[in-house]
Amino acid sequence: MTTRHTTRLLARDSAADTPDASMRDRAMVTAYGAIQWPWLLRSLSGGRRADKLALLDRVGLPYDALPNLGSWKADTMLLTHIVDAVAEVRPSQVVELGCGATTLIAAQALRNLGGGTLTSFDQHADFAEATAKWVAEYGLTADTRHAPLGPPPAGWGGRWYQLHDVPETIDLLIIDGPPWAVHPHVRGGAECLFDRIPVGGRVLLDDAARPGERVVAQRWRKRWPGFDFRLDRRGTKGTLIGVRRA
Repeated sequence: MTTRHTTRLLARDSAADTPDASMRDRAMVTAYGAIQWPWLLRSLSGGRRADKLALLDRVGLPYDALPNLGSWKADTMLLTHIVDAVAEVRPSQVVELGCGATTLIAAQALRNLGGGTLTSFDQHADFAEATAKWVAEYGLTADTRHAPLGPPPAGWGGRWYQLHDVPETIDLLIIDGPPWAVHPHVRGGAECLFDRIPVGGRVLLDDAARPGERVVAQRWRKRWPGFDFRLDRRGTKGTLIGVRRA
């Protein structure tokens, strides 16, 4: 199922549905779920329709290209940040964690730029395959790959993408997964790719206004002083933008 369809509030892979999830991970998910429900309710909206149409006009896609946003999917503001980043960074290599609407918009932005490669990882093989077909319907290309969840990088809870053949250099890293229901801090594991980001490269973290992602951002600021991180609270979810300094 691609993000052209309406989906349920929570994505798959909840710690509660994972037999080998630790009691600590389950407790963390329960605790954060109790305090972050206002952010989850706000995220049900994908943003204003006028903003979505303006974005589609900007990148040159038809208005029906993104019929459903919101819930656990990207909102219009994250997609706008992707288009901005492609225009400003002019990346040769874009990597994203969690595919869907972000894949379509990133691929279109790269085509408008005239080059660049998009590699997208998702924990669900069927979703990665469906996204590739969806993108191809618009004459676009993306290297969508299945990366099942497994042991996380040191210092992070939950489960993390078991990545393979990751590009050596990543000019733009888009982090839109795994879902918080795996672990509230699960996306912190994306730092395992930060060494591949060159000076001037950019990181975009979705859902950055949520409590769990704010903890992640705090840790990243301490561990990665070579990056400037700022939180853009606009949109329904917030976006953390990181730029590697000279």
